[in-house]
Amino acid sequence: MSKCKNCNTELISDFCHQCGQRSAVYKVTFKETFQDFVDVTFSINAPLINTTLLLFSNPGIVFREYLNGRRKSFYKPVSFFIITTFIYIILRSIIDYNPLTPEGVKVGGELLIEAGQYMVKNINNIMFLFVFTFGIFLKIFFWKKYSLAEYIAVAFYAMGIYTILGTILMFYLKYFNSGFKMLPVILFYFYMLYAISNFFQSKSFFTFIKISFVYLFSFVLYSGIGFLLSFLIVWLRSK
Repeated sequence: MSKCKNCNTELISDFCHQCGQRSAVYKVTFKETFQDFVDVTFSINAPLINTTLLLFSNPGIVFREYLNGRRKSFYKPVSFFIITTFIYIILRSIIDYNPLTPEGVKVGGELLIEAGQYMVKNINNIMFLFVFTFGIFLKIFFWKKYSLAEYIAVAFYAMGIYTILGTILMFYLKYFNSGFKMLPVILFYFYMLYAISNFFQSKSFFTFIKISFVYLFSFVLYSGIGFLLSFLIVWLRSK
């Protein structure tokens, strides 16, 4: 009987039951390094594709099951947000896509214009705020059902879908119709109506109204904080 090379535990299967490392570990190779990446991203232990498909077809199942303890069955929410954002940044850079129109923020002085342009350039970083504003307002409007931390986890999943929608639609906006850049925001609103009502298993008019308020307030707060932070950074740089 062999022992795990990581924790020295007696092995009884292809994976160590103590630390989870594979029993067959040899010298580090390019093949192993690439395989580890594929395993973490796409394997049964972290099913990115299945999680993504379910988040589109039946998001309530992902939210409820993950919060109820089925952690291994779904891709982790923070990792999901990070990998979708990473893909978005890479593709946006390749096609040189501008998600907003800097000219649209030309109100006030030169500093405000620069702040708006800074926010446009760094929108993928500022969007991280959307996760927390959305989670906070979910807690405010649906405070009895789950904790703030659980709502933040749901928000990470939701913002990952927002990023996917933005990634798909930026090709249309870049090459076909650049005049409707609020399209991802609008489609995401309808997705959230479906996803959150599916999450709470409620299709009442009151539920849809509360979801609409959650979306509106979280989006406005996220945009406001994002612009204020951009303004502060630009102002400090000008000193």
